[in-house]
Amino acid sequence: MITAPDAFEAVFDAHYEEIRRYIGRRVGLDVAEDLAAETFLIAFDRRERFDPSFGEVKPWLYGIATNLIGRHRRAELRRYRALARTGPPPDDDGLDQQVVDRLTAGVTVERLAKAPARLSAGERDVVLLVAYGDLGYAEVASALRVAEGTVASRLSRARTKLRGALGMEA
Repeated sequence: MITAPDAFEAVFDAHYEEIRRYIGRRVGLDVAEDLAAETFLIAFDRRERFDPSFGEVKPWLYGIATNLIGRHRRAELRRYRALARTGPPPDDDGLDQQVVDRLTAGVTVERLAKAPARLSAGERDVVLLVAYGDLGYAEVASALRVAEGTVASRLSRARTKLRGALGMEA
C-alpha cells in the first residue's frame, strides 16, 4: 500500500525519471520537471484513494501525467504547428545544396510535425503512451481509464492517420 509516506517515497524513486521523460517528450523539457513534480504531488495527495484493483501504480502515475498534459494540449499543438513551419537550421554547404536540403527536410519535417496534430486527443494520448511510455495496451487502458478495446481501436485509427499523413500506404 502506498499510503505511508515511506512507501510513497519508494514509488517516487522508482518512477519519477520515467514520468519526467514521458512528459518531456510530450510537452518539452522546459516544463517536464514542473509537470512531473505536479504529477507526484497530486499522486501523494490522492495516495489514499489509489485502488490497486484498477492496476499497478505506474499506469496510475501515467494517467495523472497524461491528464496534466491535457491541460497543456493547446501549447503542444502550437509546438507541432510551429515545428511544421520551421525547417532545419542553415548550414555551410553551397547555396544549391542548401536549397535541395531545405526543400527535402522541409517536406519531411512538415509531414512529421503535422502528423500528431491530425490525431484526436485520445488517439494522440494512446500513441504517445505506447511510444514514449513503453506501456502495453492494458497499462494504457488503466492510465486513461478506458477499455483495452478502446486503446486498440484508437491506436489502429491513429496508425492509419499517421501513415496517411506521412504519405505511406495504409
